[in-house]
Amino acid sequence: MKRKLILNLVFLLIVSQAFAQTADKSKFKIVGYYSIRAALTADLTTVPFDKLTHVNLWFLNPDTLGNFSTDLSGLIPFIKAAHAKNVKVLASIAGGGKHPYYGNLLKDDKRNKFINDLTGIALKLGLDGIDVDIESRDIDDNYEKFATGLSAAMKAHNLLTTAAIAIFYKDQLTEAALAQYDFVNLMSYDHTSPGRPERPGQHSPYDKAVSDLDYFHTVKHIPKDKIVLGVGFYGYGFGPDLITPGISMTYGQLITQNPGAELLDQWDLPGGKIIYYNGIPTIKQKTDLAKKEAAGIMIWQLLGDAPGDKSLLNTIYQQAYKKD
Repeated sequence: MKRKLILNLVFLLIVSQAFAQTADKSKFKIVGYYSIRAALTADLTTVPFDKLTHVNLWFLNPDTLGNFSTDLSGLIPFIKAAHAKNVKVLASIAGGGKHPYYGNLLKDDKRNKFINDLTGIALKLGLDGIDVDIESRDIDDNYEKFATGLSAAMKAHNLLTTAAIAIFYKDQLTEAALAQYDFVNLMSYDHTSPGRPERPGQHSPYDKAVSDLDYFHTVKHIPKDKIVLGVGFYGYGFGPDLITPGISMTYGQLITQNPGAELLDQWDLPGGKIIYYNGIPTIKQKTDLAKKEAAGIMIWQLLGDAPGDKSLLNTIYQQAYKKD
């Protein structure tokens, strides 16, 4: 009898701990971008679903005529594995760069078909929604109408609509459009890039995360519980002079080649280059910021991470759910 009582208490303790963790994860989002190509062939045992709340599969785009002809049924095992861990999976459309055909697809005579096609794909694959990563060069006067229509279509099926946004094209994003999203992923990085060798330095500093969050909350009136702070698992290298083209490198590549770099935000490379990125201390600081001023952390992109105790995802997870 005593042994049975002890076993019951142990069981209740395990259940209560699991419930507490689920409750915590519902309050703080950890959103990771993961490539569709990688997801189609991924070893599902290696995908860190246990440390995520959402996965955004990038990028789901039609051909230039607006047709989706690629067979994506191979994503279903990935999506089911995520759901088994209570992780929601969205497909992210567009992406950085120019997609001239989007200007046509968002027009009045094409928009409904495009929205219906996205809805159909989401339902067929068992996705949890659509993430809109339409950026500056693809945003026009039809963007707000598209956001409104897509949101309505997703809500009709109890699905999510989210967006990736950035400060660089803030004036193109209307408050009405932003209000359509269940939450937004704020890309607080790329404040400089390899294409601007005359502007070397940190592309994702902490102070920019603070100011980016403040702008979209106070000026665009997005509630804090609908903003997710984006961090980059990569760095940009510059030098040795102001005309030499820059380079990019994932955090994982950098750390594998340069042990100790995980504790810093910049590192000297051969040839006089300096690479700038976010190491573990800054990622901890940004996670603390997100706990106070946002709804979570977004990661571009998960495959840029390093393994083990040098992992930035592990850092985010531990910092997010630790007891203060």
